[in-house]
Amino acid sequence: MNRVMDFETELQKVYSVLARSYQTLNIHKLHYLAIVVESEDAYQISKVVQLLQWLADIGVRRVCLYDREGILKISRGSILDKLKNVKLFEDVDENESQMDQQLMTIEFVSFSDGKEGLAKAANLLFKEYLKLGGLNREQEEKILTDSHLTEALIAVGFKGPDPDLLLVYGPARCHLGFPAWRIRYTEFVHMGPLMSMKYGLLIKAIYKFTKVRQNYGF
Repeated sequence: MNRVMDFETELQKVYSVLARSYQTLNIHKLHYLAIVVESEDAYQISKVVQLLQWLADIGVRRVCLYDREGILKISRGSILDKLKNVKLFEDVDENESQMDQQLMTIEFVSFSDGKEGLAKAANLLFKEYLKLGGLNREQEEKILTDSHLTEALIAVGFKGPDPDLLLVYGPARCHLGFPAWRIRYTEFVHMGPLMSMKYGLLIKAIYKFTKVRQNYGF
């Protein structure tokens, strides 16, 4: 028992040193963080909860959790029960989120969400195209743009915020099917296996992101 307490004490000391090292962390620059977890690792609910607790301590308030098979979405009840001051993203309005600075909102996403959302958006655009009828090629191109797809995704309820930063936990150095239309300007960082996650690597990745100047367009 004493060994466990000694270990926890030493761990807290390490965290304090890290916090002082990154005391200039401008967490307000990170508006929305996406966490991508390889589906086999997604069964490690205790690890996911610990990761979210770390993020809450750092000051991250808006998080999207993704795994391809939807394991995290199925387990969202048990995940939320283990956390304090946290709500589902879809249950919180913007005003409530801004008023409660300690509130963390979490969005759960899987590959099927992206597939279903894209199918519904495409169907909506097709219906709009049929309504207009008799278009020439130039007119067709004008109604099938990225902005129209975005509007269609919003209309069918599948357009969440675009993450500023996406952290990948797993063996693959890719987004594992995370909805592509939401990550056009997102920074990617591969974090390694979830089992080997480290607080220091997490805060380092966020710190580096807050120090990078982002340019959009040309």
